[in-house]
Amino acid sequence: MTAGLATEATREETMAREFKLPDIGEGVHEGEVVKWFVKEGDAVKENDPVVEVMTDKVTVQIPSPVTGKILQLRAKEGEVVKVGSTLIVFGEAGEAVPTRPEAARPTAPPPAPARTVAPPAPSPTGDILAAPAVRRLAKELNVNLAAIRGSGPQGRLSEDDVRKAAHGPARTTVVAPPPAVAVAPGGSEQRIPIHGLRKRIFEKMAKSNVTAAHFTYVEEVDMTQLVHLRDHLKPTADRKGVKLTFLPFFVKAILAALVEFPTLNASVDDERGEIVVKGYYNIGIATATDEGLTVTVVHDADKKGLWDLAKEIERLAAAARDKKLSLQEVQGSTFTITSLGKEGGIFATPIINWPEVAILGIHKIEKRPVVRDDQIAIREMMYMSCSFDHRVVDGHVGAAFVQAVRNYLEHPATIFVETG
Repeated sequence: MTAGLATEATREETMAREFKLPDIGEGVHEGEVVKWFVKEGDAVKENDPVVEVMTDKVTVQIPSPVTGKILQLRAKEGEVVKVGSTLIVFGEAGEAVPTRPEAARPTAPPPAPARTVAPPAPSPTGDILAAPAVRRLAKELNVNLAAIRGSGPQGRLSEDDVRKAAHGPARTTVVAPPPAVAVAPGGSEQRIPIHGLRKRIFEKMAKSNVTAAHFTYVEEVDMTQLVHLRDHLKPTADRKGVKLTFLPFFVKAILAALVEFPTLNASVDDERGEIVVKGYYNIGIATATDEGLTVTVVHDADKKGLWDLAKEIERLAAAARDKKLSLQEVQGSTFTITSLGKEGGIFATPIINWPEVAILGIHKIEKRPVVRDDQIAIREMMYMSCSFDHRVVDGHVGAAFVQAVRNYLEHPATIFVETG
C-alpha cells in the first residue's frame, strides 16, 4: 500500500505544471495576449519574460514562475483570456500534458450559412462574453446581447457588434461579414490585425465619441514669458539631472485653474447618472509610444513641486515607451493633457479621456508677429484647444477655464503664488 502511494506521488510530481493568468490588478478580470516571447519547446529560466498581456488598464510583461520547458501555449496572440485560465504548460520532455478543459466539451455545431441573419440561441447558462463597457453600451442602445453573434474569439462581443446590431433592421441581429478577400501576391494592400494597444484605443475613442457630447474651445496664448522662464531654469535643471519640458508648467497652470473650476476635475458615472467631482488631482498625460497613445498618470500632482513634476513626467514617459508601466501608473486620472510637442500643429479637437469631462491639447510654440501697444512685435505664440463634455460643462464655464489657464501661462510667476 505504501509503495503504491509512493508510486502515485512520483507520477504526480512528473506531471507538467500549468501556469494560469494571474490577477493583474483590482477590477481586471481578463487580458489580451499581445505577444509571446517564447514558443513550444523553448527552455526558460525563472523570471524570464514569457508573454505580454494587455488589459483595459495596462500592458504588462509576465515572467516565468519556474525554470523549465514550454510544453504547450494555451492562447494565441490577439486572444482574450480570463484571469485564472491556463496560459502555459511547463515541464520536461515526455511529461504528461494536462487535458484542456475545452477538450471535454461537445463539438460546437457548424455556423449558419453566411447570408442568414438569424442569431444563435443564447447559451443555457446565459454566459455572454462581453466586457462591462460592451454591456453598458448595449443597455444604452436597447440591444439584446444574447441575440448577437460575437465577432471576437470564442464569440466574444465587441462594441462594434453592438452598434451594428443597433443600426440593423431588427436591432438584435448582426449580418455575418463577407469572407476576407485574399490579396494577390505583389498587391498594394497590407492587412494589420487590430489587437493590443491599438484595439484598446479603438474601443476607448469610440466609447468617448459616442458617450460624451464634445465641444472644443480654442485660444491663442502668448508664451514669451514662459519660454524665457524655462530657458532661465534649464541650467538648474541640468545640474539636477532633470529634463525640463513645458509640461510641468502646464500641469501647474491647469491645477491652479481647476481650483477655480472644480467641476472640470470630475468624471461621469453614466450608469448611476452622477457627476463625480474629485477632491484630488491626478493629471493624465497622453504619451506617444511605438504601439500607440498611452495615458500615464501623475498622482497627487498638486502636492508636487516643479522639479518633482518634471522628474515624474520623464519617468512615466520612459516607462510607457519601455512597456514597464504598473497598473497604478495608468489609473485614476481626473484631467488629461495631450501634446505632440513640436509636431503639435496649429490646433486640433482632442477626444476626451472618458469618463473625464475635459481634456486640454497643447500645440506648437512658434515666433509670430502680433500687435502689442499698437506696435508689431515678434512673440512666442501657441494655440491651446480644450474639449469638454457639454453634458457637464456649459460653454461659458469651459471658456472661462481656458482663459484662466491662458492667464497663468502668460504670467507664469502667478503659477507659484499661493491663493486663498
